[in-house]
Amino acid sequence: MQQTYRLVIDCPDQIGLVAHVSQFLADHGATIVEASHHTDLQTGRFFMRHEIGADSIKLDYAGFLNEFTPLANEYQMQWKLTDSRQKQRVALLASLESHCLVDLLHRWHTGELHCDIPCIIANHPQMKQFADWYKVPFHWVDFKALGKEQAFEQIATLLQEYKVDLTVLARFMQILPDSLCQQLAGRAINIHHSFLPSFAGARPYQQAYDRGVKLIGATCHYVTADLDEGPIIEQSVKRISHSDTAADMVRKGKDCEVTALAHGVRYHLEDRVIIHRNKTVVFA
Repeated sequence: MQQTYRLVIDCPDQIGLVAHVSQFLADHGATIVEASHHTDLQTGRFFMRHEIGADSIKLDYAGFLNEFTPLANEYQMQWKLTDSRQKQRVALLASLESHCLVDLLHRWHTGELHCDIPCIIANHPQMKQFADWYKVPFHWVDFKALGKEQAFEQIATLLQEYKVDLTVLARFMQILPDSLCQQLAGRAINIHHSFLPSFAGARPYQQAYDRGVKLIGATCHYVTADLDEGPIIEQSVKRISHSDTAADMVRKGKDCEVTALAHGVRYHLEDRVIIHRNKTVVFA
């Protein structure tokens, strides 16, 4: 896997911006492996993601940060530079449904997801069998015995102890408290088993069945204090018919869930997602 630097920029749209960034890269001998741009005409914001061959540029990581900072300040950039070799540490949270958890573990195990998984946290002890199979440390948090407040305190402590960069709610059927949502802002991803904003909350497939929809879906989004209303990263849909029962929708919807979640997590890990207000720019 080629080592690259990922330069991600969010700033006011200005004349000469792309030219100056391109000139900076050219002056330091950089080869651009991938380039993506987008302008939000309503808000006047400009978004950029450049992937740069690390072996081509004359600067190391620290030198790049130092040299690029004056240009970033001139154009009022919110920006970051990441090294593709540095794996993010991803914690997986699960409840009783295992399909999203197992799918992510498989993609990680086969190298599709470039990250480390230091721990799995679940509120059902049965999930330990999957952690053991993939040799990942497992923690059962007993919500019934501890109560929600102490249970989430324990989860927050585990995330800190494992130095987690990204928390993924792989069908974790507990609502995170506001304080933890704020702590994990932009660093927690959830999969909701409906095509949001339709059918938020509990039992979305039953809601969809009662409404007689012809499409069902799943939505991967960032976690916020507003339930199921965080910025959407990815969505997947599947066509159904009048002959499908609510149970059929649940079965078919699982395909949407694993696909949307896996894509959303990969986009985040590859620095392809920029959060803008309650929306995202996704350079897929």
